[in-house]
Amino acid sequence: MKIFPAIDIKDKKCVRLIKGDFENKTEYATSPIDQAGKYKNHGFKNLHIVDLDGALTGKTVNLEIIKEIISKHDLKIEIGGGVRSLDSVKQYIDAGVEKVILGSGAIRNKEFLREACEKFKGQIALGLDAKDGNLSVSGWKENLSIKTLDFLKEVNSFGVSRIIYTDINRDGMKTSPNFNETEKIAEISNCPVVISGGVSSINDIKKAKDLDNKKIEGIIVGKAIYDGDIKLEDLAKEIN
Repeated sequence: MKIFPAIDIKDKKCVRLIKGDFENKTEYATSPIDQAGKYKNHGFKNLHIVDLDGALTGKTVNLEIIKEIISKHDLKIEIGGGVRSLDSVKQYIDAGVEKVILGSGAIRNKEFLREACEKFKGQIALGLDAKDGNLSVSGWKENLSIKTLDFLKEVNSFGVSRIIYTDINRDGMKTSPNFNETEKIAEISNCPVVISGGVSSINDIKKAKDLDNKKIEGIIVGKAIYDGDIKLEDLAKEIN
């Protein structure tokens, strides 16, 4: 089970949102680069980054910060937020990112997802962000009448290398992830799945590790770290 500590970047700062609401955000004093260093120093190898400025604008706003994190800390980074073109994907891949997460751009344009998977084999992740079973896009500001499972079935053969499934209703709420829905995604997915949204304690990590599903590859931990509900030294003990 891979553990992905999270960094969400807004205005060059680490922030956390409640249910993706940009009006309900907490800013933290630590810079994204220093926060990545903390994770590296505790032995973490993987990192989940969201460019929230990018999610709002549809552009790769914080590329220079990502480059600096990669050059200083040598972490396996998956990044999403505002990636709407093959050029944006290439910028991240060229910078040394392990996987680029496509969300809104892929859901609105399945052909874009297909082309990205063909051009950047093994390096495209798909972010499925859902509210009450339906997909949301554009920084979670727009809810679509598209069932998450139906969409996955349509794109399952494209060559996506990882799925990150987020239950928006739980994100930032520290109410435990939606394990049941994640398992449904994993049952039909052709690629590994990462759990996202709602991690509240080390017990959620242990539960994720105990799931009897080899398709579930990892879990993302964000607000619980920043708020001190999970200590990095305790989380580090769960790294396989």
